[in-house]
Amino acid sequence: MKLLILSGNTGAGHNSCAKAVQEYCMAQGTPCDIEDGLSYISPGASDFVSRWHTRIYRYLPSINREGYGYSEEHGDRSRDFTPVYRLLLPGAERLRLHILDEHYDAVLCTHVFAALILTAMQLEDPLPIRTAFLATDYTCSPLVDKCGLDALFIPHEALIPEFVSWGLDRDKLKVTGIPVRREFLSKEEKDRAKEQCGIDPRKTHLLVMCGSMGCGPIPELVDRLQEKMTEDMALTVICGTNESLYKKLLGEPKGPETLNVLKYTDQVSRYMDSADLYLTKPGGISVTEAAVKGLPMVFVDAVAGCESHNLDFFVSRSAAATAGDPEALAQICVDLLRNQEKRQMMVKNLQSLSPGDGAARIYYALRKHER
Repeated sequence: MKLLILSGNTGAGHNSCAKAVQEYCMAQGTPCDIEDGLSYISPGASDFVSRWHTRIYRYLPSINREGYGYSEEHGDRSRDFTPVYRLLLPGAERLRLHILDEHYDAVLCTHVFAALILTAMQLEDPLPIRTAFLATDYTCSPLVDKCGLDALFIPHEALIPEFVSWGLDRDKLKVTGIPVRREFLSKEEKDRAKEQCGIDPRKTHLLVMCGSMGCGPIPELVDRLQEKMTEDMALTVICGTNESLYKKLLGEPKGPETLNVLKYTDQVSRYMDSADLYLTKPGGISVTEAAVKGLPMVFVDAVAGCESHNLDFFVSRSAAATAGDPEALAQICVDLLRNQEKRQMMVKNLQSLSPGDGAARIYYALRKHER
């Protein structure tokens, strides 16, 4: 099998999932390439979508909240999407030629736009290849029901009724979990990880990270946390690609606890291992990485949309906690840092939800149905 993965640059999650599957494929000796699915629409399409996605997530999250809510409430499941597919046909033809030139046997999409292009290709001039879509959130997001591919990989069996309710074929749904990169499947001993991250092992450690874009009310959260945290607690904030957030937090006066502010880092797995609690926005990949690690979480509902469904999935199963404002969120974090028994209960609940090796499951599902 030779696999093509079509991803998208709207945040780091879609690419992270793609890399997780690629890592497993390469370890099995299976050729696997990752490409930006949005680039097939037009040369500038991917850059345009990526830039505006970042701006909206960082500065105008209400637009995402309202737009996603409208799509859910007013989406017409029976609407004929043929005109949309027709608009995608130029990109679909470019994709078709590339698949033929490179002799791919299967195509996996980690972004819904890429899946729609692939669907348009198969409707217009189908190729004898295996096609699949990977859902990267704990919900059936808008437009997923318009993806007419061979298989749909979903995060958990509890979501099957929701996907079926959107008209998707039950036989095409495969519960694989959301794949995470290999480094997140192993866990470093906590005290050693703390030492490696410059954290005193005697302190309980709160890790704060709101996606690769560093969105949400992080400065206000840090202020509230510093007011409440004590000398036996440590705080690390990873700002990702948000340079302005990094500069702002560097100017924050340090409280009695250790405040460690980082830019983008490739050591997220180690920082997770060093943490006793994780304050984050509920992005599908972030929460799955933490679930695999057994790391208790507190959620900031920073951008809503599909992430609100991720939040509900974990909070309703007592595997995470949340609150509606920075003051309450900070208090929940401090209370949990002081309550090891409650954190251990959250760990137990997370372990029951952990998908295991999602990349391996996807790989063998695609191999099983080779044509």
